[in-house]
Amino acid sequence: MDDSTKAIYDILPQEDKNHAFHAYIYLKYLNNFLYHALQKAGLPAKEPEKKLDPALDNMIEIILEEIFETAASVDTSIYHSKIVRLQDAIQLVTQKQDLSLEPPEQVIPFKIARNIVIRNPNSIAVGECACRAASAEHCSPLEVCLFVGEPFTSFVTEQNPDKFRKISQEEAVSILEAEHKRGHVHSAYFKRETGNGFYAICNCCPCCCLNVRMWNLLEGQIPTYVPSGYSSIVSDQCNGCGVCVDACPFKAISINEDEQKAVVNVTKCMGCGVCEDICAVGALELERNPARGEPLDVEELTRG
Repeated sequence: MDDSTKAIYDILPQEDKNHAFHAYIYLKYLNNFLYHALQKAGLPAKEPEKKLDPALDNMIEIILEEIFETAASVDTSIYHSKIVRLQDAIQLVTQKQDLSLEPPEQVIPFKIARNIVIRNPNSIAVGECACRAASAEHCSPLEVCLFVGEPFTSFVTEQNPDKFRKISQEEAVSILEAEHKRGHVHSAYFKRETGNGFYAICNCCPCCCLNVRMWNLLEGQIPTYVPSGYSSIVSDQCNGCGVCVDACPFKAISINEDEQKAVVNVTKCMGCGVCEDICAVGALELERNPARGEPLDVEELTRG
């Protein structure tokens, strides 16, 4: 067993050691995993370049069966994500010291896989987004998936050297900023098999991302994808231009034709901040909304 594989096993709590193979399969065969996940969700998917032994494909399908079965509730979910604003995503990739947090349930509302433990925060990898790679007509760029800390960074770069590479914290920030400008959403991912906590940030697009697509198809009825803790509000400066309507990844904005003003559907709004930064007249702004949870703000949580 190589060092990074052993390290994945070692971070699992004793009661979850039997999930080590699940972790290995997921992290090593991300593209195959997402291909099967998209198919299981009833979405079109492009077959991955790397074909697996049928036994491995069957194992992935068994793993996905458990994920889908447990996804109906925050009490049972083992694989989930939370929207984070750009500034909160930047905090996660620029830590200078190891970090260990147990956020309150208002921040991470899940019973399983809810901690933020970042070991060696300078160790970050970027690689091919498996959702984009599995989409028949994906957007660009592909290289937007960030693994944060050890042992995940070493594992994915050693097991998939053609798809993942190590980068500096500064480069990670540049990737986040560029994706934000493209109108993509920062999602922090949590998984039982990665030590019951945070392990990655992906920059999710509405055309390819499984979570965003399912959120829009099911009109927000996905308990495993939770909002940032903010909602967008519209000021009187709005001129009804409609740019935000097209830009919103969650189809949460419409135009009131009588008033020629944007209207935000709070139950659909995930508080990603895309509209806030795309509005030319500054008419949209994120505002804390306790009904949508609390932000994953590392600095605030650390002070608390």
